Amino acid sequence: MQLIISKMHSGLTFKTTNSNSFYVILLGLAMGVLFSCKQQGSTAIGFKLPEQGKDFTLGQDVKVSLDIPKGEEVTGATYLLDGKQLGTKANGDDFSFPTKDLSLGYKLITAIVKHSGATDTLTVNIVLKSDLKPVDYTYQVIKTYPHDTTSYTQGLEYHGGRFLESTGEYGSSTLRWVDPATGKALKKIGIDKQYFGEGSTLIGDKIYMLTWQNNLGFIFDATTFKQLGTFPYQNSREGWGLTYDGTQVLKSDGTNRIWFLNKETMKEERFIDVFDDKGQVDQLNELEYIDGKLYANIYLTNKIAIIDPKTGAVTAYIDATGLLPQKDKFENTDVLNGIAWDAAGKRLFVTGKKWDKLFEISIAPVKK
Repeated sequence: MQLIISKMHSGLTFKTTNSNSFYVILLGLAMGVLFSCKQQGSTAIGFKLPEQGKDFTLGQDVKVSLDIPKGEEVTGATYLLDGKQLGTKANGDDFSFPTKDLSLGYKLITAIVKHSGATDTLTVNIVLKSDLKPVDYTYQVIKTYPHDTTSYTQGLEYHGGRFLESTGEYGSSTLRWVDPATGKALKKIGIDKQYFGEGSTLIGDKIYMLTWQNNLGFIFDATTFKQLGTFPYQNSREGWGLTYDGTQVLKSDGTNRIWFLNKETMKEERFIDVFDDKGQVDQLNELEYIDGKLYANIYLTNKIAIIDPKTGAVTAYIDATGLLPQKDKFENTDVLNGIAWDAAGKRLFVTGKKWDKLFEISIAPVKK
């Protein structure tokens, strides 16, 4: 059907070239109603405050104000944040809520407003940013260990005198137990060449390992490396880093988001978004949980972010520039990646992709 529309001073007229004129008439009536509404203006209730996408600092109260057209009477309003109820009002008065105990990132404010015999649901997004200026840390090398230069390090942990290391790249991804003294694999398996290996973590007698873009993780027996199963990702974009805080599994996906997974089912249960005082911190990679804080390599940089896992705020940065001497960098030497913590000995280890060395370091705030 060919529809010809011409605009007249009195509105819109419609012509049709076949017998479907009935439907065209209905379309014309509907468009006429819309045109009339636009001419007369809207009477819908909306948000006056906050503005869509407005930035707030953690700890700052958020004021919510309704834009109520003349003649409308609000008889009740319920306010929610990310689906959780914050409070109610018996009228259209302003409402405010604190942010000091919230996590960072995008937040959805919802208002369910009763007025003049009707109920409207309104939504607006805000961005909650960190109120902390991160502390700058420097490092000191305590001891140097050998590291396999074929290891494109993606995951690194320390357990019982050994390193658990997972490596990447298509066709050469591996999972291995490594002897710190020699840097050689005590036990090692290759991952099928269709997968690009990523982070890994030990939970009990099982190892959980990510792949990059296959939306799939593997479960292995920690002793034999026999594959016991797989698990899919849900809403996370990709697989990058993995660690365990004693209760949940924490996963990075290359963005500024950290996912919290159920350790039994590996289902994503919640997330935090990571921000510093300047904005969101992207490219979070290999992870390590250390004494209540989350340490994360920032891909393609020499920085390690120290993150509050309750809020997502970066509390400090470790600048590892110069850790691997220039003379020890080869053609295939890649970026800093790999953090391991010896909980019993309180030792911190770091390395990089295809580095020939792994370092035990201590850290301290930079003296001003």
